[in-house]
Amino acid sequence: MKEFMFLIRNTGAGKEALSPVEQKEFLEKCRVYIGKLKKEGKLLAAQPLVREGAIISGSAGSWKEKAFDRNQEVQVGYYHILAEDLNEAIAIAKENPEFEYGSTASIEVRPIKMKESSTGFVYPKTN
Repeated sequence: MKEFMFLIRNTGAGKEALSPVEQKEFLEKCRVYIGKLKKEGKLLAAQPLVREGAIISGSAGSWKEKAFDRNQEVQVGYYHILAEDLNEAIAIAKENPEFEYGSTASIEVRPIKMKESSTGFVYPKTN
């Protein structure tokens, strides 16, 4: 099994238009999705992100810091999963409830680098 990261993006206020009932339904579907991945042994971690924070750039001595714009696309959560290959990871991402509640969500599916080919450095595992 290989490790993949799902970077979930949506407008910062993407779920605010949902009614309280729809918000509860969405959270229940997330709970079921997470439960399925856990049962299959494919979930390492998953968390939503609070819609506040900062973006930093630059380097020591010349840092820039700005708040992100909630009206633009922002990362709203992540899943750290196990899958046989990129195709399976994409299939798992397509089942995410994020897509059922609006058309502004996207999930970036990325393999996690475990080792540097040039140096042989092995990155530490999270589990």
